[in-house]
Amino acid sequence: MKFVIIFGPQASGKMTVGQELGKKTGFPLLHNHMTLELLHPFFGFSEETFRLSALFREEMFKSLAAGDTTGAIFTMVWEFDRKEDWDFINNTKEIFESTGHSVYFVELEADTATRIFRNKSESRLANKPTKRDIAASEKNLLESMANHRLNSREGEISHRPYIRIDNTDKSAEQAATIICNEFSL
Repeated sequence: MKFVIIFGPQASGKMTVGQELGKKTGFPLLHNHMTLELLHPFFGFSEETFRLSALFREEMFKSLAAGDTTGAIFTMVWEFDRKEDWDFINNTKEIFESTGHSVYFVELEADTATRIFRNKSESRLANKPTKRDIAASEKNLLESMANHRLNSREGEISHRPYIRIDNTDKSAEQAATIICNEFSL
């Protein structure tokens, strides 16, 4: 199995690139908000939402790793200044690598103006109901930039295979093509 983790700041294009990568590879996509949106009506964006979401993902990843799926794509915001996010990534890698599967890292980055523009995109709002309050979503985007480091530092990620793509001026299809070519997917 090939497990692709796409990470980057909010509205950097993770879900859209993941969708395009899924079209090219046939791999299913679990974007971060799929579990968050499921739990939000019950718990809001509380610690319980994030705890349950993490439990669901871990169990799903274990089932995927034990099964015969050829590949899967997962997207997330990785806050590099939070130990919990590093632990989540390392645990996820271990789930797949311990069963002989390959894990691919894709880091996306885009400038702030592009991210603010994408934050209002039709696809984002259709797939992520909690982002439909655009003012609140934009405020969250800007606050997370101020409070967390959302892209890695040069050389910080030692995992291979890994690629970093500035997709400020790239379409999702172009970014997905780069990923497929880089990783021979």
